[in-house]
Amino acid sequence: MTLLQIIVLAIVQGITEFLPISSSGHLILVPALTDWPDQGLLMDVGVHVGTLAAVLVYFRQDVATLIRGFWHLVTFNKDASPQNRRLMLALILSTIPVVVIGGIVSKMGWNDTWRTIEIIGWTSIIFGLLLYVLDKTCAVNKVIADMRYGQALIIGLAQVLAIIPGTSRSGITMTAARGLGFTRTEAARFSMLMSIPTILAAGTIEGLKLFESGDMALSTDILLGAGLSFITALIAIAGLMTWLQKSSMTPFVIYRVILGIGLLGLVYG
Repeated sequence: MTLLQIIVLAIVQGITEFLPISSSGHLILVPALTDWPDQGLLMDVGVHVGTLAAVLVYFRQDVATLIRGFWHLVTFNKDASPQNRRLMLALILSTIPVVVIGGIVSKMGWNDTWRTIEIIGWTSIIFGLLLYVLDKTCAVNKVIADMRYGQALIIGLAQVLAIIPGTSRSGITMTAARGLGFTRTEAARFSMLMSIPTILAAGTIEGLKLFESGDMALSTDILLGAGLSFITALIAIAGLMTWLQKSSMTPFVIYRVILGIGLLGLVYG
């Protein structure tokens, strides 16, 4: 891989992983719209590790709370904070659907059939408009501390749709959270916390594939990609959280619609 290709892939992954515009869709588009070969599984895992590190660093206080909640769960600590346990259980419940269904889809090889410009174009538009409607019309009065297990499961079921490229994992989970009445910043916060076990699960699956293939060698390319994706993801997270404190999701919706129309124009034109 060339240095330019590594830089572009890392920046694309870092920026799009947590913005509601679909990182998987953009990673598919990079080789599809250029003369570059597919970056390969090893590079995909590397840049995802970088974005995972970014969310761990930015939400380190929440991560510490989750770790305490998990420890209290496994040790049956009755004196532990109910809020910590509830957040940990909510996160577990929201992750189960995508782990189960995502594992089945990966095992069957169905996800490869969806990696097309046409599908990314349609999903960008459809789920972008859905985000706009729910972001503008739903009541806003809930924070993560108010989340019930049923709501966490609904958000988790919505996350399954992100298996389809172009849907956006962060976008569809924020959409579901907004539909349930959570504020924009809290919807984004829970979506990013959900990314921790989701990326870990996806990375484990891809890592097993790498182990089975025997191609486990690290290289400077992978390390550079992971480092750049970490930096860009950290900037993207901070920027998004600051933006949502005072503004709406509309700019991301506009981007998704323009991108979708452009891609469909390439397909049908």
